[in-house]
Amino acid sequence: MGLKVWSYELTGSVSLFSDAAESSVNLVAALMALWMLSLAARPPDRDHSFGHSKAEYFSSGLEGTLVILAAVSIAIAALERLIHPQPLQQISVGMGLSFLAAAINGAVAYLLLRAGRRLRSITLRADAHHLLTDVWTSVGMIAGLFCVKVTGWTLLDPLMALLVALNIATVGVKLLRETANALMDGVLPEADQTLIWNTLARYQNQGIQFHALRTRVAGTRSFISFHVLVPGTWSVKQGHDLCEELELSLMRTLPGSHVMTHLEPLDDPASWADTMLDRPAPPLASLEDPPPGPPEKRSVPKE
Repeated sequence: MGLKVWSYELTGSVSLFSDAAESSVNLVAALMALWMLSLAARPPDRDHSFGHSKAEYFSSGLEGTLVILAAVSIAIAALERLIHPQPLQQISVGMGLSFLAAAINGAVAYLLLRAGRRLRSITLRADAHHLLTDVWTSVGMIAGLFCVKVTGWTLLDPLMALLVALNIATVGVKLLRETANALMDGVLPEADQTLIWNTLARYQNQGIQFHALRTRVAGTRSFISFHVLVPGTWSVKQGHDLCEELELSLMRTLPGSHVMTHLEPLDDPASWADTMLDRPAPPLASLEDPPPGPPEKRSVPKE
């Protein structure tokens, strides 16, 4: 941020001002992210039995809002410079400082993105994508300043700033949408749901059925619940052992997940009464025969 402010002071370029403004947002967002990540890492307590992992969404929501505000301020400054153009100074020095700042941001963004994917953290991924946007913004600024230096057309500077503002606003809206979806308990990604069904498929060949699969994401944690339908002749211990095995298998498949199962008798029609909320299972190539449906209800003739 210091390098970009310095380059703006030297050149008077509104596009470099927009780059510095976005870096200011990055600084505030990073401090907020550090605070929320430390809060999200706390273990469950009596008041928060599911943990504190949703604290991450405060950070991503704030970052999205700040990004949009930065885009608005950049657009206002660029429009003013379009109306009242000014010559630029020391363009070469400003380009060099901006390039150095972009290289630093690119390295940090790469490390954050790797950590965010490994730890399944929306906060780290949001910060990484924001920094990557900052890198491409700087590249665009350098290209625009080079064109100004070659052509002498100073209007290119505010026009580039307006393009940057539009790009930044798009990133901010995307962050807010992702945050809102998570706060509304959005389901796990399709790839994770496929892993769940593929894990359960191994047991369907044994005559075990599953339904009422529900998933949600809360920061770095995933929550999975479903009903397990077993033959009614099974003992409680048999059903319990199966549920334990299923839960451990899914937790190994999706680290960081919390799995809850509900045992039901396969041959009881009441067990199938809540299937209206099911998410349909994808076709499983490992199954030789389609899974049986609920048992037919036999009508009793009236006397």
